[in-house]
Amino acid sequence: MSTGDGQSLAAMVFLAFVAVSLLLCGLAAADLDDPEHFYAGGSAAFGPVGSGLAIAGDYISAATLLSTTGSVALDGTDGMLFACATVVSLFLVMRILGEPLRRRGVFTMGDFLADRLKDLSVRRALGVATLVVLTPLLLVQLSTAGHIMAAMFGLPEGALTGCTVAGGALMVCYAAFGGMRGIGYVQILKVGVTLTAVLLLAGLVLARFGWSPPALFDAARERSGAGSDYAFPGLHFGHSFGGRLDLISFEATLLIGAACLPHLTMRLHPLRDARTARRAVGWAVGPVAVVCAGVVIAGLGACAMIGRDPIRAADPGGATALLMVTGVLDPAAGGVRHSMLFAIVACAVFVTTLAAVAGITLAAATSLARDFGGRPADRAAPRSPGGEIRRARVGIVLVGLVAVVLAVLLEDRGRLTLISLSFTVAASVLAPVLLYALFLPGHTAAGARWTVYGTLPLVLLLMAGSPAVSGTPIALFPERDFHWFPLQTPGLVTIPAGFLLGLIGRDRNRTRDRAHPAARDARTMSLRTTGAFRR
Repeated sequence: MSTGDGQSLAAMVFLAFVAVSLLLCGLAAADLDDPEHFYAGGSAAFGPVGSGLAIAGDYISAATLLSTTGSVALDGTDGMLFACATVVSLFLVMRILGEPLRRRGVFTMGDFLADRLKDLSVRRALGVATLVVLTPLLLVQLSTAGHIMAAMFGLPEGALTGCTVAGGALMVCYAAFGGMRGIGYVQILKVGVTLTAVLLLAGLVLARFGWSPPALFDAARERSGAGSDYAFPGLHFGHSFGGRLDLISFEATLLIGAACLPHLTMRLHPLRDARTARRAVGWAVGPVAVVCAGVVIAGLGACAMIGRDPIRAADPGGATALLMVTGVLDPAAGGVRHSMLFAIVACAVFVTTLAAVAGITLAAATSLARDFGGRPADRAAPRSPGGEIRRARVGIVLVGLVAVVLAVLLEDRGRLTLISLSFTVAASVLAPVLLYALFLPGHTAAGARWTVYGTLPLVLLLMAGSPAVSGTPIALFPERDFHWFPLQTPGLVTIPAGFLLGLIGRDRNRTRDRAHPAARDARTMSLRTTGAFRR
């Protein structure tokens, strides 16, 4: 294989994906004449197979491919537990939330909770929580897209800013012109590309070890230098009591938080009926399970063929392990960045991140337009459909600009910290609000507001004082150490706090309504006369 073959293939696959995906978004744009099509056209138009694959595409991110592979390579069984939690979380959201979240005319969590709890005041609170969850994820995905684009084309470090801007421009185009339906097409295409690359890589790794997973695991354990610790949980956080608590906290946060990500739940609202939701489960969970199994094999292969120390030296979190293993499997290509296998895998990662940022951008802009954009005062004077879509597209451009600027400023700092922040807020704020609204009779908007405005500051405070921000090689400020909270992921504290604050706010609201029935009746009458929720 010549040195230029890999770069040529990377350019061809990249340009082909961009061309096809933009064409699909253009075809979808022809039907985006009202908010129902723009916000919800994706899932409603696809049926169970397309809906499931689109949900799987939203769920598979750069963290699924890069961070999980690195965790397996560096931490063995811990990384495999993280991969299992990823799959189980999607299964839970499809089985538990898939049917209850279906609702026509609902496009955001704020829409859903305002309609469910019959109180508009919850909309802005959910909008705040949604943006806090999505912004860190968007920055990580966008930064990763810039790095992968620069690596694919062999560009110098100085070109990273340009690559990040180019990725941001593409994501704005996908979201603004394609809407939910266009991004759904892109997600389905992404699932096919990612599955192909991951299965190819996993097959090549297994072939090196006689197609024997036990032989692969044994080789990884021997090369890890961690001995038997590689085969038991606790290597990532340590085997102390605090380390075990941190592992439990991280697993709980990942399991619960991943199930409540707004860009994922947004795709559940327009599912046609309960039968579609049930049939979509397999089509959503199946591809994600295959991808996670593939990255586990790739992570073990990276440790077995490269070694734990070189992987950690390249990146403390192991994010480069997936791409490093391609150089071992294709050594005659003249370097990892020029191999054909590297080009295929790098393109799959780039496709994954690009589709992910488009979905996250649309979800964030939809929240801005719906949850912060104000509501019409009278049902007789509804919003102009064209005006609302224009506001949503302006929101997409604003989100894209802010995300690009922040991603350039942060570069690659604190990638795992930002991911941890998003999942902790989702698990500690969005999960209690959704579960109480769906399954706790008589839950109130006051309880939801207490959960949001009480738990968010607690999460930020504990994260700021945790080893995820300072004092560790993968921290946001690795050269400083001012942490005072022992857990890297505070979910073990903040998740129970979110559920408890929801109950406290609910009970206080009921007590106040019993004490002031006139105020309660006036508030109810006001909501009915504004037409704020469907009767």
